[in-house]
Amino acid sequence: MTSILGIVITLVMVFGGYAFAGGKMEIILHSLPHEMIIIGGAAVGAFVVGNDMHVIKHTLADIGKAIKGPKWKRQDYNDVLCLMFELLRLARESAVRVEAHIENPGESSIFKRYPKIAGDKDAVEIICDTIRSILMNFNNPHQVEELLEKQLEAMAHDSQHGAHALQKMADGLPALGIVAAVLGVIKTMASIDKPPEVLGQMIGGALVGTFLGVFLAYGLVGPLSDKIAAVQSQDQRFYSLIRETIVASLHLHEPQMCVEVARRNVPKKDRPSFGDVEESLKALKKEAA
Repeated sequence: MTSILGIVITLVMVFGGYAFAGGKMEIILHSLPHEMIIIGGAAVGAFVVGNDMHVIKHTLADIGKAIKGPKWKRQDYNDVLCLMFELLRLARESAVRVEAHIENPGESSIFKRYPKIAGDKDAVEIICDTIRSILMNFNNPHQVEELLEKQLEAMAHDSQHGAHALQKMADGLPALGIVAAVLGVIKTMASIDKPPEVLGQMIGGALVGTFLGVFLAYGLVGPLSDKIAAVQSQDQRFYSLIRETIVASLHLHEPQMCVEVARRNVPKKDRPSFGDVEESLKALKKEAA
């Protein structure tokens, strides 16, 4: 929601300041539809030309993420720690029993306790594929850590496609604003026989194009790209917890210690307290008893 607030503040300050200084909104409002068709249409067309359908869909979804904020909240971090605790503890007790959960996570009683995580394809894939590999004796801690690191790097790179595409659009908007302004000047020159007051309005309308290009680039699209990059980067940290717990387990730490190692790597604002995690783990132990 802070993104919407930021957009409102930007619009109010820019156009409010202009009106407060004595500027006439009529010229901007009259030219706005035509200039937006030229600039916005050209920007969208260039965006479609420069990206495949996967990136286009990714970007549209990312705009929603920028408005909603990060997908994973503090409770989700607590839940993934509890999920990993249950799976790692079960793996220590019986490889056969844990295999039943990772081979069919959709029917797993453990995964069903955490529906949000179970519904995330990436999280389930990392957990199940890695534990499955470990059960097949791929259990060198350094090799598993390197494998997970490369997987997470690939995911992080893919998650930034939308932000990069929007940033390229932002970089091109000022130039498209100049294109719109030049077209407005051409239109004005074709009406050079008009009275000065008419020519003044036409030139002012042409300059709206330059203004819109720069304003959209640095006031809206550029910041939106930055917000998407930040949200995606924050969401990617969630998957790092899975890596931390699995690698700690391969170093033969107890499941509860593995959870604590991972908990300390959660960003401070989303980090569940030691007491919160401890209470959740105690409840799981009671349920299992």
